[in-house]
Amino acid sequence: MKLLLAALSATALFSQTYDLVISGGRVMDPESGLDAVRHIGIRAGKIAAISATPLKGNAELKAQGRVVSPGFIDLHSHGQTNQSNEFQAHDGVTTALELEAGVVTPAGFLKQREGRARINYGATVSHATSRTISMDKFAAEAPRWRLLASPEPTKDWNQINNQGRNLPLARPEELSLLAATLERGLKEGALGIGLTYQYVPGASRDEIYRVFEMAARWKMPIFVHVRTRGLEPMQEMVANAAATGASVHIVHVNSSSLGALPVVLDLIDGARKRGVDVTTEAYPYTASSTFLESAIFDEGWQQSTGISYGDLQWVATGERLTKETFEKYRAQGGIVIAHSMKPEWIARAMASPAVMIGSDGMPYAPGAHPRSAGTFSRVLSRYVRDQKVMSLMDGLAKMTIMPAQRLEPVAPAMKSKGRIRIGADADITVFDPDRILDTATFEKGLSFSTGIDHVLVNGVAVVQDGQTVKDALPGKAVTGNYGQRQ
Repeated sequence: MKLLLAALSATALFSQTYDLVISGGRVMDPESGLDAVRHIGIRAGKIAAISATPLKGNAELKAQGRVVSPGFIDLHSHGQTNQSNEFQAHDGVTTALELEAGVVTPAGFLKQREGRARINYGATVSHATSRTISMDKFAAEAPRWRLLASPEPTKDWNQINNQGRNLPLARPEELSLLAATLERGLKEGALGIGLTYQYVPGASRDEIYRVFEMAARWKMPIFVHVRTRGLEPMQEMVANAAATGASVHIVHVNSSSLGALPVVLDLIDGARKRGVDVTTEAYPYTASSTFLESAIFDEGWQQSTGISYGDLQWVATGERLTKETFEKYRAQGGIVIAHSMKPEWIARAMASPAVMIGSDGMPYAPGAHPRSAGTFSRVLSRYVRDQKVMSLMDGLAKMTIMPAQRLEPVAPAMKSKGRIRIGADADITVFDPDRILDTATFEKGLSFSTGIDHVLVNGVAVVQDGQTVKDALPGKAVTGNYGQRQ
């Protein structure tokens, strides 16, 4: 009887015609553990069939000799334009979220990208900008700033916001207004609170703890760039989460920990085992990247970072800095690449079962940090295939199901991403595990990764046969459910 039912089911699958079929690939799904040759039928942007026998489709993508995996999910992407998204798509990314820095106005950001996005998008509400908007000093200008949609705001906004970052909240009423501003962003669809602590030297530990209390009360996560580098700021975040019950995700544990990485990973693992909701991520490079004018490079930066002028690379020209050019470019403002980490630290982060992959990709620029284009391919080539730091299935889990599950409690859409199963969104990456390779470099800048054949977003190809599909804009918003829970 079971054999008869199976035969009838197979016949039913084969008799249907799907919008698109991905045929004959090695389907790997970290959620279920499936690792077998299968044919995938897609209908109306969803996975409608997973079959051991061939399927019929109006179109077909051949995947023989390739891995068919869930599309990669990047929780940490500052590149929120289609120019940046094109490089991300060629790296297998189907969802890129701005969760560390966040955006000024989530509603404006979502509206700006609606119907115009190559891949899926979403953001947190920015703590840094929300606190500036909440200050008495800037009250007259606040209504105009609340209309800003872009995560890369205007020059005049940056100048005043930088003032705000260095100032403490002067009155209890400002903290109350900060809470109201953050909550409004959550109601607009933000995925949590983006807390760039190190970039906001005016924020006291008291203020940050109160923000953790807010997040715990609202049951929304915090995505945090810690106060400084090493073990102590990590302990502060874990303590805040444990005391308040807040959910916290610590970004780029590699560059924030430096040589303290082994004990930081033990700290996070121990906290998780004892019920603290803390997660983390890393990118597979030995250099970071940020704005030279930021607080990171205030007095004492060489001691706190363990590097000096020659370790800084000016993105606009590729040159390494001297004391003179450091001062010149810092006054001018712009992005640098900071060569500050050791290869063994990165390998240790990649090997940790608790560490997800997040690119910290920068907005598109010709000489931008290569992580903006090659993070996921680099993990799968260098740390999975070549160094065997982890298995292929474990590597895929770090960039698919783990980030999806991190957001599921607050973002219903993520329950249909990061997995290959019937009913899931057809966000799919097809790649050759023997050829996948990042090609972007610190010397030459951004270029597309190789070995990725097809990338589908909501059932629509944005990369096909290794080429960009022009005018394909199937990306959809990933939003938080705070507003629906009120």
